[in-house]
Amino acid sequence: MLYFLPTPIGNLDDISKRCLDILNLCDIIICEDSRVTKSLINLLNTKYNLNINPSEFYSLHTHNESEFFTKFEAKKLIENTVVYVSDAGMPCISDPGVALVEFAQQNGINYEVLSGANAALLAVAASGIVQKEFTFLGFLPNTGRGRELAIQNALNLTYPVVIYESPKRVLQLVEAIAKLEPKREIFAIKEATKKFEAKFKNSAKNLVAMLKSANLKGEWCIVIDGSKNNTQNTISVADINELDIPPKQKAKLLAKLTGKSVKEIYAQLNG
Repeated sequence: MLYFLPTPIGNLDDISKRCLDILNLCDIIICEDSRVTKSLINLLNTKYNLNINPSEFYSLHTHNESEFFTKFEAKKLIENTVVYVSDAGMPCISDPGVALVEFAQQNGINYEVLSGANAALLAVAASGIVQKEFTFLGFLPNTGRGRELAIQNALNLTYPVVIYESPKRVLQLVEAIAKLEPKREIFAIKEATKKFEAKFKNSAKNLVAMLKSANLKGEWCIVIDGSKNNTQNTISVADINELDIPPKQKAKLLAKLTGKSVKEIYAQLNG
């Protein structure tokens, strides 16, 4: 049986008893980074007096998917208790794991996804902005025209938008929004569930000033209020297809716009 387990995004106490029970019984762990996962297991064993001791570890992330599935035997997922974890939070949500879900589906392998910590939903609940619907965009492209278009697209959406951002780019993101729409309301949270968690909420213009005087270290989640201008034109698939940017970046933009997988779109672009 294959299990997808969410791990704490900061506070170790956020892991569920059910997750601990399955980890304690598992034979194989497939993970994003074995070093991170082994460190987590050591902490869990010490804190909860457990003996999590899988016989095998396998790394699976976006850069080694093809190699992994040519070598890994599907029968191991049937004959053993196998756990997949990303470095933090819910697998498959702006984290690796989707390819393993698809592999299980294609090979008739039973799998289960357990509930648990997720930074996006935490930020939605804490924002005071989201009433019902929202759009999750994960990480935007890092640089260039692709990033500019992604920010503009986010501002054009009528539902609130949730974005993950690194400490290196969070101020630049809010500055870019402030130039386009200085009055747009934004909620930002960093280091969620950790000792130095911090929340900010203000107009884009005022938030720039707040962040300039803040410690930006840590992972960020941003919630942007939806557009109140229903007459704005959104960015189309044709607009993105016309961009002179690398296929992988174009695939990521098209995936966010269409809901299709990045891998599927990338294959089409290079077909």
